[in-house]
Amino acid sequence: MNAVQVPATIDMNYPRWSETLGDHSHVVIRPINHLDKAAERAFIDELTPEAKRFRFLGQVGSPSDRMIEQFTDIDYVKDVAFVAVIPDGSHETIVGVSRYCTNVDGSRCECAVTVSEHWQHKGLGSVLMKHLIEVARSHGVGTMYSIDSAENQPMRDLAGFLGFHTREDPDDGSQVIHELQL
Repeated sequence: MNAVQVPATIDMNYPRWSETLGDHSHVVIRPINHLDKAAERAFIDELTPEAKRFRFLGQVGSPSDRMIEQFTDIDYVKDVAFVAVIPDGSHETIVGVSRYCTNVDGSRCECAVTVSEHWQHKGLGSVLMKHLIEVARSHGVGTMYSIDSAENQPMRDLAGFLGFHTREDPDDGSQVIHELQL
């Protein structure tokens, strides 16, 4: 894995959570920030083609500069994004990302979670989503949802585990909508 290192010194007025996963490995969950651009790009570039297809609902090669800017320049009012990182001295390596973006009135948010292939099946997706759900509730969001490929069984399993209800997307039969009332 080609790890890109980023400084571990940003405080975005959100806590940093230290988590022990199912295999006893340790990660830190923290807000993503503009200094994570290179690490976010490396994280996306290292995803498998299937993971990219599931995350972006289509073919994505290397992300554009605009996409990276959008993913790392978060306002933390309407948008929230957390990274799971492995501390490495004074640097961190991204191994997972969760995020949400609210609608105009803040009553609903669309969410997404992605975990590096080497960090799957350890409970990291659940940990990332639980923190995201907790923050959404604290911000008064009433409903969280995710639109995913109907073929994305890992996301279907995670959504079910977290209490989301799943239904077919009425606009696209190849997709499902996972929805959680907060």
